[in-house]
Amino acid sequence: MARKPNGVANVLAIGTAVPPTSFPQSSYPEYFFRATKSTDKPEMMQKFQRICDRSGIKKRHFYLTSEILEKNPEICSYMGASLDARQEIGVREVPKLAKEAASAAITEWGQPKSAITHLVLGTTSSIDMPGADFQLLKLLGLRPSVKRVMIYQQGCFAGGTVLRIAKDLAENNENARVLVACSEITAVTFRAPSDKHLDGLVGSALFGDGAAALIVGADPRPGIEKPLFEIHSAIQTVLPESDGAILGHLRECGLVFHLLKDVPGIIAKNLGKVLGGMLDRAGVASYNDLFWVVHPGGPAILDQMVARLQLDEEKMRATRQVLADFGNMSSSSVLFVLEEMRKGSARAGMRSTGEGCDWGIMLCFGPGLTVEALLLKSTPV
Repeated sequence: MARKPNGVANVLAIGTAVPPTSFPQSSYPEYFFRATKSTDKPEMMQKFQRICDRSGIKKRHFYLTSEILEKNPEICSYMGASLDARQEIGVREVPKLAKEAASAAITEWGQPKSAITHLVLGTTSSIDMPGADFQLLKLLGLRPSVKRVMIYQQGCFAGGTVLRIAKDLAENNENARVLVACSEITAVTFRAPSDKHLDGLVGSALFGDGAAALIVGADPRPGIEKPLFEIHSAIQTVLPESDGAILGHLRECGLVFHLLKDVPGIIAKNLGKVLGGMLDRAGVASYNDLFWVVHPGGPAILDQMVARLQLDEEKMRATRQVLADFGNMSSSSVLFVLEEMRKGSARAGMRSTGEGCDWGIMLCFGPGLTVEALLLKSTPV
């Protein structure tokens, strides 16, 4: 009979990857309106410029380039039939970007790929059979017997979902080592602006491309594996009175997002109820006694979180840094924040990976409104 692991799941390595092409946020509106042949809409361009200026983003990375858009003009239309072109890009590029991040994580982990027993992959950027998980397994040369879980079309909260699933796999399977990855390419959502879909301007101002990967396992081998964060609990919940707050519909024109309600207000109003049990379990009196790994959904969400929970602004440092450097990369974003938390702790000479705090919360949210929250414990640097 297989022996169940004794300890909690640990993050043992982290890797990230972005496409080589980046755009400064300050000049992106001019590029975006020119690429979509929308320069005849100066008032809308000015509105978009204001959204970009207030976004907290300095630059974003994209797979799509001017050359690719010129070869695929249907992608630049507002609602034209373009799913085939978008799918061709996503099906090909999502696993390739995931491979870059996964290879970096495996290198840091320092163990042979043959030790990987499970693979969990999330994306909102394509759908195919066999899936992106199958393609990633092939690209990495993993054993064909690796057990796979593929998560499609969950949106921004899936960065927490993949870790929650990895925790269960690591803690309930002997010698399990789980490769976790999220990979996102905005080719599925890129489209021309329209005065009929003004909330689409928000997505165009925020989203970027990126992939992140982690190795997760319980009972780290002393002297061989270096645990970065322990995963002590994980929850998923749907916030009350949030139906229709964030919607995404896959159509012939690609994936169309709608923001229909006060998303920042709904999240901030309900956080206390969602996280109260985690505060008690960590044995701390204040949210400021925790480190915070939060999905960088946008500055308004972060601002209202800080105000509602009375957080010191420094608690959002890692999240705002990722937002500034990469924008909102959907499911992979929160994993970038976890890496920034680890790196920031080392740069500052902190005693642990949690910027000096023993316990922390990973928080991400998306369509539903669905929230994933994980209670983490830092490890000595």
